[in-house]
Amino acid sequence: MDRIMLIGPGGAGKSTLARELGKRLGIEVHHLDALLWKPGWTLTTRDEQKEIQRGLFDGERWIVDGNYGATMDLRLQAADTVIFMDMPRRVCMYGIFSRRIRYHGKTRPDMQKDCPDRLNIEFVKWVWNYRKNKRPGVLSKLKSLGSDKQVIILKSRKDVRRFLEEIGRRPS
Repeated sequence: MDRIMLIGPGGAGKSTLARELGKRLGIEVHHLDALLWKPGWTLTTRDEQKEIQRGLFDGERWIVDGNYGATMDLRLQAADTVIFMDMPRRVCMYGIFSRRIRYHGKTRPDMQKDCPDRLNIEFVKWVWNYRKNKRPGVLSKLKSLGSDKQVIILKSRKDVRRFLEEIGRRPS
């Protein structure tokens, strides 16, 4: 577990888990939201996104959190561990709305500077429809991975707590 990627719907807790794993494992965490957006909510081009991510993979150990489906295959290829935060819709909706309240008018720590937290109807719909529209494709990709990849699917906050407890029991 040296090259870890986290994926899942918005509000599932990817960034929070990434930070906690980084602390426990002593691995640098890279948040795609911070890397792939420019100040003022300007998204980098697809070529820039690929270049930025390939640069991350030069390191022997890293944690990357974020979806960005168009470049997911790059991360799947480079990672040795894939954590899919397969949380229920209610958990994700609670996550995005509570995050909005917590960071209203501020930039989240896992976001590019000068990108204050925002919540628009398109994002709410994306999260609401994730299980129907995105999840099947993600599960298909995960099924097709080779045996050299460790796939961890966390379906509840309880699963996350158990997973972190297990990490805490592993020898360094």
